[in-house]
Amino acid sequence: MQVGIPAIAPRTGTALGRWFGRSILRLGGWRITGAFPAEAKVVIIAAPHSSAWDAVWGLAAKLAMSLKIEFMAKHELFWWPLGSLLRYFGAIPTDRHSAHGVVGDMVSRLRERDTLWLVLAPEGTRRRVEHWRSGFWHIARDAGVPVVCVYFHYPERTIGVGPTLVMSADRAADMARVRAFYAPWQGKRRGTT
Repeated sequence: MQVGIPAIAPRTGTALGRWFGRSILRLGGWRITGAFPAEAKVVIIAAPHSSAWDAVWGLAAKLAMSLKIEFMAKHELFWWPLGSLLRYFGAIPTDRHSAHGVVGDMVSRLRERDTLWLVLAPEGTRRRVEHWRSGFWHIARDAGVPVVCVYFHYPERTIGVGPTLVMSADRAADMARVRAFYAPWQGKRRGTT
């Protein structure tokens, strides 16, 4: 594991969890590279997202690094006992029909918390899409937090931590800049468009 983790990063986990995460990555031939920023609050985007295996490798990486990285999941999934397990792994229940919407709820959560690293898949699905969803842009911009680009590159079995970007007032330019960064990386089933 060759990844930089700042002291300010939200941490969680146990020695057993780190061992388990590292073992899964090692058995799969995966490595982690790059460095996370020294930020208490970030929106992390992970792409390309082309397979359910992305969640397996991502969760193993999270355990291996003992990072408290949270993600959104439909509130309908939070029934017993699955809800407890999802919360343990960092899931935040979201209600798409809430008064403020998912974006508003995540912005409020980022503003209220001292630390929060929130991960999203900008493609919004494992299928090939022509246009990425801009929810991450709205969340990061409205909450005043940077976006950290993380990629899956299956040919080299690498999870890479890329640049940290501050979103501007020009959504189209920001989305183009982000998509350009992801252009070389290949998911299990495809790259990004």
